[in-house]
Formats: sequence, C-alpha cells, structure tokens
Amino acid sequence: MNNSGIRAEIKLPKTDIYGITAEAFSLGRNNIEVVEQMIEAGIRIIQYREKDKEICEKFDQCRKIRELTRNAGVFFIVNDHVDIAMMVKADGIHIGQEDLPLPAVRDLVGSRMVIGVSTHNPLQAKTAIEQGADYIGVGPIYRTHTKKDVCDPVGFDYLDHVVSHYPEMDFVAIGGIKAHNIADVVRHGATRICLVTEITGAENIGKKIKEIRSKIQGEA
Repeated sequence: MNNSGIRAEIKLPKTDIYGITAEAFSLGRNNIEVVEQMIEAGIRIIQYREKDKEICEKFDQCRKIRELTRNAGVFFIVNDHVDIAMMVKADGIHIGQEDLPLPAVRDLVGSRMVIGVSTHNPLQAKTAIEQGADYIGVGPIYRTHTKKDVCDPVGFDYLDHVVSHYPEMDFVAIGGIKAHNIADVVRHGATRICLVTEITGAENIGKKIKEIRSKIQGEA
C-alpha cells in the first residue's frame, strides 16, 4: 500500500508560535516543566525534539506531554520517532531530510496524523509538498546552534520563495529566531514561527512569550 500524496484529516492549528522542547537549553528544567509553562502561556502547538536521550526516556516524556497537551487541547507533534508518535497517539510527526521518507511514514500513520518535513531549499519544498506533506519547516532563517550538523542559514530568499509559490501551504519558519529579529520574519510573510532556546531558555517563560507576541503584533 502506498499512501504517497495523501494528507491528514486534521490540519496544523492556525497559531503564531510553534513550541519545541530543548532540555539542554532549559536552565535545568525538564521538558515536562517547560511544556507546562508553554501551555499556561497559550502555546497551541508543541513539538517534542530530543536527540540524545535514551529511547525509553523519550517515550516516557512523550507519554506525559501527550496527556498534558490532550487535557489542554494543544496540538502535539513528535520529532523523528514515528513509533513513539503512534504509541502515544500524537497529532503529528515531524521528519527531516535524513529521516524516514515521507511516503513510508504516511504508510504507517495514514491520514490520522499530520506529517511535517524540514526543508531548506525550493526543491525540497516542492518534493515534500508533492509527496503529501501537511506542512513544511522553512529554515534555518538565521544561524542556529540548537541542532548539531545543521545546514547554513537560508535567510529570507527561501522564505520568500515559499510564501510566493505556495500561498496555501502550511509552514513554520524556524532557525535562530529571537524576540529581537522576529518582526523581520513576520514582515516576510511567516505566520507560524518557531523559537526554541528563546523560550526554553527564558527564566520566565510566560513573560518571554508575551514579549514575543508583542513583537509579532508590532506592539514593541
């Protein structure tokens, strides 16, 4: 069975901030604590992304976060691990260019979950969309040190390409985005924006999210 081209029955929520976990940059707090604060501050999409933990710890954290997000009506996405996403009944799975191919993931999850794909250039975007991605990650906009072996920044040229060529496609701008530069990302057409360490590394996550939202709305 090949479900290439099929899309999920649900869609990525229309919201401003796309939250991602990063325990190594969370000031000693674990992912559960950070997610609780993200939810309290009104984040409506949370992706679990941890590269270096043991698989059992990843599963345990995802199970707990799924319970928190379900109770709060928050959309939950698991990065890389299709098996964990399926076991905890996540809303979506996010894959990179070096992970399992999108058609194979769709064969596993069918239309029950959204599938997001990290893309870094126009060809990758075109391929992901043709294969049935429900949304794409666009970046890194700026240089980022959150991930190892990350590619060079794509800047605004690629973001502009996605905005102009795929106006109906859901996407998330990501990579090195901070409160001080997010207004520029918004001006280039991004409506869902991911900030990782800017949020997880904030001493007061709720206060930081309010600051970010004021920048998005052009109030500061």
